[in-house]
Amino acid sequence: MSKHEAKFSRRLQGQILRRGALLTPVDVPASLDAAAQARLLGLVATARDRQAFAMLFKYFAPRLKAFHMRAGLAETAAEELAQETMLLLWRKAESFDPARAGAATWVFAITRNLRIDLARRRRGSLPEPPPEEDLSPSAETLSLEAERAERMRGALATLSEAHRRVIELSFFSEAPHASIATALNLPLGTVKSRIRLALLRLRDALGTEP
Repeated sequence: MSKHEAKFSRRLQGQILRRGALLTPVDVPASLDAAAQARLLGLVATARDRQAFAMLFKYFAPRLKAFHMRAGLAETAAEELAQETMLLLWRKAESFDPARAGAATWVFAITRNLRIDLARRRRGSLPEPPPEEDLSPSAETLSLEAERAERMRGALATLSEAHRRVIELSFFSEAPHASIATALNLPLGTVKSRIRLALLRLRDALGTEP
């Protein structure tokens, strides 16, 4: 798996995940205590409960983003790491053990390890963020990246050529919508519509994503 392929897979799945969570109508209180966090995480682990995941997403995602921005990451990179963390939460919720650590500890351990991986990929170092909690568990990020890329390749193969092309330009080449419209000689509205429809179809093809 190439570096570009892994990045493409992470960005696209994060976008699908984020849209799915934000489309789920839930009210999230200003704070979730440790017991509520563990209960919701348990529902994700045992029942693949999408409403529980949406509540966790809406609670943790902005906090994870702020955590990485305090550590010195740009807003876009911080948001991508937050989304990738929540993707791992959905996939690996069953590995959460409340006897070993609280839910927040577990989530921030995942996101910290992802930040360390990012620093290694950049062949540099990032500032250490302010301590949140005891970050003892670890995330199996390398094998998960390979698994995500393989599943994404299969999902992309289900798209029509027209839809696959706009997705590749938008997420792989990171081209703005206006540039895609110019390159493909399409109206801007058509490009946006194709991207939205392609994301919905990818979400269906991936099946287990929220």
